[in-house]
Amino acid sequence: MKKNILAIALAAAALAGTSSCDKVSPQGVLMAGTGVDDRVKMSITYYTDTFDKFSDLLVDGEEYTFLVGADSHVTTDTMRMHEMFQIALDNNDLFVVHLGDIADTKPEYYKLLKEVVHNFKLNYFYKNFAPMFDYDEESDLWVYRENPTLKMTLENLIENFVLVFFPVVGNHDITHNGWALWSDIFKSSFYEFNVRSGINPENPMGNKDHFIFLDSASGTLGAKQIDAINAGMLDFYTNNDFIIDGDEEGQIDPLGGARHTFLFSHTNLFRPNTVQFASTFPREEMYYILDCLDRWNVSGMFCGHVHAWDDRKIGTVRYVTLDSMSERNSPHAGDYLVRVHVRGNGQWDIEKVRMNYVASK
Repeated sequence: MKKNILAIALAAAALAGTSSCDKVSPQGVLMAGTGVDDRVKMSITYYTDTFDKFSDLLVDGEEYTFLVGADSHVTTDTMRMHEMFQIALDNNDLFVVHLGDIADTKPEYYKLLKEVVHNFKLNYFYKNFAPMFDYDEESDLWVYRENPTLKMTLENLIENFVLVFFPVVGNHDITHNGWALWSDIFKSSFYEFNVRSGINPENPMGNKDHFIFLDSASGTLGAKQIDAINAGMLDFYTNNDFIIDGDEEGQIDPLGGARHTFLFSHTNLFRPNTVQFASTFPREEMYYILDCLDRWNVSGMFCGHVHAWDDRKIGTVRYVTLDSMSERNSPHAGDYLVRVHVRGNGQWDIEKVRMNYVASK
């Protein structure tokens, strides 16, 4: 059975210390409570202060899967979120991605959401990471077996280093002071990381796949996000000849380029049909994003927002838009999740995943 673990570099760093919506208020579609430039500025500060570019997720094996959901619009009923996380645990998915509009913006809803996410991380830790540690009952600390001098509290491990849930921010996440609630839990709306698989003596650095998360909650990237992209903030793993930051001698990045790049955004580029309402990007930004897809050699882009399924390929990029997983918008059981299979031979594909929870009437 596949065992998913954090990358060696991430574990070492950790132990050393770090829409258009049918049944929701139209206000969430038409207006935003926090500007994209403010959100991106806060996100970049958090991201650059805490993220180690050599901290990858490591796969024990040649292939892996990850699960994607969208538009859960959590209120008092969190069972669809519980179901998504349980599906991921049962399938040994490496991590879960959420494409925005995760909860309606009330503190009591976010309190419930935070508990659900914490429980998922806790269960993931006990299933996948706990064997790497010994628990010292006297000190109430978890001791890393490979280096017993490294000890951490369970809460520190769960909240800071069990990196298994990666959301983007949606338009409904930023109304009514929602950004304060969302960012308190998830911190940054603009970030990247790598997954490495197939590590062996002949391929010691493994196969590297690049994951990019954009802030498109306002239907625009905004000036600061575009400036950061133009400055190469998300280019670290995309080119074989990228120069390591701060290296005066211009040392070549030893990790090399990415095999695949996957891009995640709440707002979609293409409408599932011509009459569907959607807060799509301005035309000039649309062209800019398409140029970025080419620059990053993107294999697949995943979006939510419009509560409708769409799967198309244009050029070399596959564009997948997910339906809403919210039990209010999708009250019947159905295929609301997507599992992405990344295989050892370099191929990747998706399968729809069924959700069975139905709210009682």
